[in-house]
Amino acid sequence: MFKELYLKSIKLAGHKKSKFFLGFISFIESFIFPIPPDVIIIPMTIAKKHEWIKIALIATVGSVLGACLGYFIGYVFFNEIGIKIFEFYGVDPAFWKNKVSSEGGIIAWITLLAIAGFSPVPFKLLTISSGFIHFNLIYFIIIALLTRGSRFFLVAFLIGNFGPAMKLLIEKKLFKVSIIVSAILIIFAFFIYKFLNNFLI
Repeated sequence: MFKELYLKSIKLAGHKKSKFFLGFISFIESFIFPIPPDVIIIPMTIAKKHEWIKIALIATVGSVLGACLGYFIGYVFFNEIGIKIFEFYGVDPAFWKNKVSSEGGIIAWITLLAIAGFSPVPFKLLTISSGFIHFNLIYFIIIALLTRGSRFFLVAFLIGNFGPAMKLLIEKKLFKVSIIVSAILIIFAFFIYKFLNNFLI
């Protein structure tokens, strides 16, 4: 099933309404769809190199909006909808039911969000879980915007400026790059959290 969805997603990159499909897939991928937007971003950017910024922006906006819906599902409909999505991916929902009750817990959750937002870790499970534990919505949106934006702009930039030759490299090295960038974003998010915390106090 996943392979069929993957192939269909690639075909959408050549459609005349490819930008709409990119935004739509980026949106639903953040809370349920298993295929990442990169599958459309890469062939679209190869075909339209001069539009790499627009392509990355569409993917980012769609993904963050979808993340907000995932947050809402977790916040309001976790037992009705969220659990079913977890079960679909073979993940035990009970693991995610621990509330964040300390500063260490908040930092740990920011770390998970940053990794999931940039790396191949299923972002949708974290968006739903964030709503369920009532994680700070402002922090959630900032982290989603930073991580998803960084990932999609990086992929689109490399393809748009260096061509198809970068496709294989991205597919092979994206996970390693994800870990490095995620670490940087985690540190950045930590300092933002500390700054806001001190500022508000």
